[in-house]
Amino acid sequence: MSIVEEKGSISIHSENIFPIIKKFLYSDNEIFLRELVSNAVDATQKLKHLTAIGQSDVELGELKIKVSLDEEAKTITISDRGIGMTADDVKKYINQIAFSGATEFVEKYQKEGEKDVNSIIGHFGLGFYSAYMVADLVEIKTLSHVAGSQAAHWTCDGSTEFSIKGGDKEDRGTDIILHISEEGKDFLNKWKVKEILTKYGKFLPIEIEFDGEVINNTSPIWIKQPSELTDEDYKAFYKELYPFAEEPLFWIHLNVDYPFNLTGVLYFPKINNDFEIQKNKIHLYSRQVFITDEVKEVMPEFLMLLHGVIDSPDIPLNVSRSFLQADGNVKKINSHITKKVADKLAEMFKKDRAGFEAKWNDIHVFVKYGMLTEEKFFEKLEKNVLFKSVDNKLFTLDEYTEKVATNQKDKEGAIVIPYSSDLAFQDTAIQAAKNKGYEILVLDHQIDSHFIGKLEQKLEKIQFKRVDSDSAEKLIDKDQKLESVLSEDQVKTIKELFEKYIGANNKTFEVEALSAVDLPVTITLPEFMRRMKEMSASSGMGMMGAFPESNAVVINGNHALIQNILKSEGAKQEELVKQSYDIALLAQGKLKGAELTSFLNRSLSLLN
Repeated sequence: MSIVEEKGSISIHSENIFPIIKKFLYSDNEIFLRELVSNAVDATQKLKHLTAIGQSDVELGELKIKVSLDEEAKTITISDRGIGMTADDVKKYINQIAFSGATEFVEKYQKEGEKDVNSIIGHFGLGFYSAYMVADLVEIKTLSHVAGSQAAHWTCDGSTEFSIKGGDKEDRGTDIILHISEEGKDFLNKWKVKEILTKYGKFLPIEIEFDGEVINNTSPIWIKQPSELTDEDYKAFYKELYPFAEEPLFWIHLNVDYPFNLTGVLYFPKINNDFEIQKNKIHLYSRQVFITDEVKEVMPEFLMLLHGVIDSPDIPLNVSRSFLQADGNVKKINSHITKKVADKLAEMFKKDRAGFEAKWNDIHVFVKYGMLTEEKFFEKLEKNVLFKSVDNKLFTLDEYTEKVATNQKDKEGAIVIPYSSDLAFQDTAIQAAKNKGYEILVLDHQIDSHFIGKLEQKLEKIQFKRVDSDSAEKLIDKDQKLESVLSEDQVKTIKELFEKYIGANNKTFEVEALSAVDLPVTITLPEFMRRMKEMSASSGMGMMGAFPESNAVVINGNHALIQNILKSEGAKQEELVKQSYDIALLAQGKLKGAELTSFLNRSLSLLN
């Protein structure tokens, strides 16, 4: 029986649904192509499934989806050889489902305004109607795979009026023909169409042909089992994703089917020392359809440093698939990915310590960032985080504290850990501390001020002190003290001389009994004050920048130069005071300009 042409209209009590679709449904009109091609893929996969289970006996033949552009006719056509539709199917799936909630939607939209439109419209199956964002007329030519079916031809100009009649299509499947509107004319450009197809369809499971070229890889590595893949496969896929990036350090293959579905591959890139979070490097897919590269709801912030792909049909999206919605599954996926990354790192440490150490310089920022921001990540990796010494040895914190337990305990029983943030700048202090037998660590990244604060907060009887925050003798406050060679009156005199010739502006002068081989004068910034300045600077706040530094000037009463100052008089005494202070400035790289010139001239005078 032939199809009798039928015309009709959609009953909507309040207003036309199409302007609302155009205005609110999609955040980016280019996704019309993603929606229509995805529908074609679905139709093709349904037919493959029906033949696989014996419910259809058609010869599948070539199942390629073809996208064609006719600039002269101003049309874009998406053709598939999937299950196709009968006229009744078209009325059911295109008319009834799409508009069944239209009245309710419009009423709710009018009551609640624009605020919740994206979440409301997601219930109405309107993906096909994204076509009207760029087209003022859409045709559907379709033939069902069911034997004996008649072709159907549906047209609608974006109003509530539609027409459906018998068609002349001879091969099963569906052609969607978009007559591009003046507003959508930018899409009548083959390079733009190809760019959009590549962006959203690069890994679709059915071949997509445009302009005679297949644009997609139908079998990306994340849908395969790790046992099927080699290291070269993973590296080649990384190159496919990021053609200009350096080779990744290693990767994690995700493959979960309970309590949610999740597949993907996450890569650890080389992270520069002056790192910034590189956004848009992780791509979210749903059944191989690209959704977004804004994945902050799915991934913890520190994992945004990773690259790669995650694919999950269980991440809820609104109809435009452009906004992730808060949901229990999203939280579970977030937690699972964090756990998988932590487990991978812990496994590497346990199974291949040498390999882990070789990668440490490239991953330490990532690990520390994760431990700072995720409590469970901290707990997982607390025993695996490594610390490098100034002699290029690597220790876990447990290994380090065991090594220094005898020599680096203060009088309260806490382990004091001297560290350097700048090896060249702090070399004098490093050498003085090494002479005391101390094991000095290198903590020279902007994240380290935050990281050592976290460790001190979480762990008992551990204290980090920058190696130049005090004299080597006082760096670790022990019970034993060196005897002073100066009397109380001499100590008072020395302090007064420095206050007189140097000035007490933002300085405190203290005379200490230090080792005779230590510098005659050491200038220090208290650890707390220095760390606050570093942390505020690294966070971009700069709140401590307005505060003047309050430096402690430690005078070594046991040094021969200080004793010579006491024996000198007049101009010679002043020269020696200034010289000893300038040596302290020079050791910290703070002697510049006119002060440096004065120091050089004074040095020559004293030598003569």
